[in-house]
Amino acid sequence: MKTAVLLSYKGLGTNLLHLAYCHEIAKRFGPITIITICKNLEQALIEDPLINEVIYLDKYYKKFFDIFSLSKLLKKINISNLFIYYPSLRYLLASKIAGIKNIYYYPVFTKKNLHLVKAAKEFTEQTLKIKNCPTETELFINQKRKEENIKKIDKTKKNIILGVGSSGPTTRWGANNFINLIEKLNINDNYFFYLLCGPEEKEIANKIFNKIGETSCKSLSNKNIFEIIPLISVCDMYVGNDSFGHHITSQKSIPSIIIMLDTPKAYSDYSKNQFRILPKDAVENKISHDSTFDPNSVSVDMVLKKISILLK
Repeated sequence: MKTAVLLSYKGLGTNLLHLAYCHEIAKRFGPITIITICKNLEQALIEDPLINEVIYLDKYYKKFFDIFSLSKLLKKINISNLFIYYPSLRYLLASKIAGIKNIYYYPVFTKKNLHLVKAAKEFTEQTLKIKNCPTETELFINQKRKEENIKKIDKTKKNIILGVGSSGPTTRWGANNFINLIEKLNINDNYFFYLLCGPEEKEIANKIFNKIGETSCKSLSNKNIFEIIPLISVCDMYVGNDSFGHHITSQKSIPSIIIMLDTPKAYSDYSKNQFRILPKDAVENKISHDSTFDPNSVSVDMVLKKISILLK
């Protein structure tokens, strides 16, 4: 019989935000199963000894009448303990129909204004009966793969991951701002930049690459998650949009500067390695997915100042 965690979040970053809680459960019950609607989470956690398997739930989670199909799937997995990190009546009913012995779940009508970190931390503490549950953990990376990537980078330079892609256009700082940032940094020091974005966003990376050139930057848009993670883990800093990259760097003890345009505070509110930059005159606790800040309200000089403080 298995212990499983259900994460009903599509974004890789949001899933990684919950990794500390998955590890706490695994420390209690042994390596766990993660059930997720994020299709590339398995690539990120494939080397984690506390994760037994990652099951990608590509259907049976959208409609209320999917309950019965979902319950059959859950029963097939043979779960004895299920921790549901999402307020969902559908998941709860499917779990009960599946006959899972121990079901731990968020109150089903608490989705509005849900603070992901506070909710997950309190839920883990209550269900495991522990105090001061950590909100960050160690992302496991095979040492051999890490050493191979150390050989690939030039350690005489400051290697910076630039998160130029994101989950949507309203969260992006923009190619021109990243170009200006690179040009200003390269005036006084020696840097190399890795442009992090998905294949569907490669035009952003291409615009930056075509302006800056291969001597100062490289696009990662053609790499998969499994390839990218060890490279990210040996760089010196993350700077960019709210994307999965800063969830990796911050959990590898790498300073991570996140430009907050329309992302709630919770997404960068759990690691001592996360440093937010807000639009001018923005109120930190009021930024939401509905915010419509102009990307240029975060100036290049604001980002430069933060980098100079952290990369002394």
